[in-house]
Amino acid sequence: MFRIVSITSLAAALSCAALWAPPAEAGRLHVSQANADGATRSATGVVRRGPNGGAAARGRVVTSDGQGNASAKSAAALRGPNGGVARRAGTTSVAADGSASHQSGLSASGSQGSINSSGSATRDASGNVTQSRSTTATSTATGNSVQSSTSYNSGSGVSHSATCFDASGATITCR
Repeated sequence: MFRIVSITSLAAALSCAALWAPPAEAGRLHVSQANADGATRSATGVVRRGPNGGAAARGRVVTSDGQGNASAKSAAALRGPNGGVARRAGTTSVAADGSASHQSGLSASGSQGSINSSGSATRDASGNVTQSRSTTATSTATGNSVQSSTSYNSGSGVSHSATCFDASGATITCR
């Protein structure tokens, strides 16, 4: 039997694996377990490393309890041959009553700038949906940045806002 790890632990392990995989190599791991009560657990991981220093790793853990409830956790990490890096992690849960929730986040940085984004979504058993996402992006060339927020509610619709800043932090007009 294997132990289901947290999404943070999974992301950290995948990041380390991507850094230490031999050049131009790939590895894959898949483990599954089914219990007599109908519960299942499955884990998959893939690591690749290119000949020019790029690397990628991703993994997913899926569990169900045999009662109609299930969850999936996934993470990925990338490193480009020119130093750019990106990470993403997410968790989705579905309940037997039809309700569901999702949370995810990503970050990336490279010679052009950086971006960080996180969000969540929920659906209750009656089908009502709420969603939100916040994103910040910064340009390396100018130091300017944008902070945006989007939300959705099935009862009231979509709401979006964005604020832009110059390199000193003063508010500027978004273009």
